[in-house]
Amino acid sequence: MSSHHNGLKTAALLGLLSGLILAIGYWVGGSGGLVFAVFISVGMNAFSYFFSDKLALRSMRARPVSEAEFPALYQMVRELSATANQPMPRLYVSPSMQPNAFATGRNPQHAAVAVTVGITQLLDRRELRAVIGHELSHVYNRDILISSVAGALAGIITMFAQLAIFLPLGGSDDDDGPNPASLLLMLILGPLAASVIQLAISRNREFQADASGAALTGDPLALASALEKIQYGAQRLPMPADGQLTSAAHLMIANPFRGGGISALFSTHPPMEQRIARLREQAGAIQYR
Repeated sequence: MSSHHNGLKTAALLGLLSGLILAIGYWVGGSGGLVFAVFISVGMNAFSYFFSDKLALRSMRARPVSEAEFPALYQMVRELSATANQPMPRLYVSPSMQPNAFATGRNPQHAAVAVTVGITQLLDRRELRAVIGHELSHVYNRDILISSVAGALAGIITMFAQLAIFLPLGGSDDDDGPNPASLLLMLILGPLAASVIQLAISRNREFQADASGAALTGDPLALASALEKIQYGAQRLPMPADGQLTSAAHLMIANPFRGGGISALFSTHPPMEQRIARLREQAGAIQYR
């Protein structure tokens, strides 16, 4: 799937969230309620956008590392940043033994790439380079901005649902308040729909980072092989699902928690088998070009 198609899909999903907000907001509080919720959510979101790197790095207990400590890691990141013609990000290592990696920062000038101790021990050099390519692609694709916007929109919908609890229900002389059954339905379905759309955006961005990361490194098969190892390692050693970590899960290269079946709909990541299949397809396309 082309990155152009992925971009369109993300835009369509963001549009869907915005439409949901306008409908629910107007229904709940007329224009006054709408403005109030938008202001609060945009404020919360601006905070998470500007401090995204600090919040994520803290949740993974990641510390900055020097080139003397991790020369190979620095060399890989420097080489790929130069290939992409982008500034060098700050590098961090998290003490977690679960193999994982994430990138954060609102733009290439404020980016950080973090790897866990577990991933540096599990992957060979080629695979780790492929993972770094994926992470840098998240930064270059402005994924923090997109996930922040999606988070804000989903937050506004949830806030509307909570505001609706305080609404006078029907029973007035002109009886034009929303009826209790439809209100209850909105309280449950509004935030649920927002979460599912937000997660679909997240999954879509993972596919995109796989594709553009593999194009940057020129090595889709190394990323496919890294993902296989990471999935096995992450399932053997799932992370404790604490609140802080849950908020950073969508940034990681693999979902740090265990889960399959219906939970795939509520996962921040697409199924690993699909990601690996697409990368193998991409490798075939490069080979026969």
